[in-house]
Amino acid sequence: MKPVSSTQEIPAVSAVPAHVAIIMDGNGRWAVNRHLPRTAGHVKGVRTVRKVVEYCVKNNVSHLTLFAFSSENWRRPADEVSLLMRLFVQALDREVAQLKQQGVRLRVVGDLSKFDSKLQGMILHAQQTTAENDKLHLTIAANYGGRWDILQATKAMLEHSPALAKDPSVIDEQTLASHLCMSWAPEPDLFIRTGGEQRISNFLIWQLAYAELYFTDCLWPDFSATELQEAFDWYQARERRFGRTSAQLPTKHSVA
Repeated sequence: MKPVSSTQEIPAVSAVPAHVAIIMDGNGRWAVNRHLPRTAGHVKGVRTVRKVVEYCVKNNVSHLTLFAFSSENWRRPADEVSLLMRLFVQALDREVAQLKQQGVRLRVVGDLSKFDSKLQGMILHAQQTTAENDKLHLTIAANYGGRWDILQATKAMLEHSPALAKDPSVIDEQTLASHLCMSWAPEPDLFIRTGGEQRISNFLIWQLAYAELYFTDCLWPDFSATELQEAFDWYQARERRFGRTSAQLPTKHSVA
């Protein structure tokens, strides 16, 4: 099914968000609070990912997108970046078989050219191994930035259709959106950020146009199935109007 643009049409809504996007923030602070090296928080955070994936599978979430490493995260200390890369490799090696068994399809989006050839090969293998699954579409955003995504989509659009440069008036939203990294996926219904910060940090800035934004002080390593269900409960109470008034909604609670 072709994804619906929330600015062009009114998407279908349901009690359970079809697409959940998460910024997994707070790993370093979780570790520091326990007098551990920041890297210990990232190790614990990988376990949380596993639990969240399992909960989404059980609750019929169709798409889960996780912000693992932003294009700005290269600014972090070199040893922390190195550990994050190692964790990525280890997670791919350990989890792919389980994801396949669970019916999870894995994709990794971002500027993967910055990763070494071994990691790029493992990403390709993981994607091919799970390509036939459709129970849950799990997307990991790695070396990803929302501005980068729009820029690369613009370049790809013009490479695909050079004539557009001479007549830009014919470019519409769908023309550009079809070249975005996640053009296959519906727009996120629910955005979650753990760790207490209240910003989207250059994550899916095109796709989050009408997402419900949920912020929690819970640090990512402590984020449990209970915490995720609390976010779902909050989402269910939201009126998803998409530009309409409350009186125009089919029911008082639009996600019911």
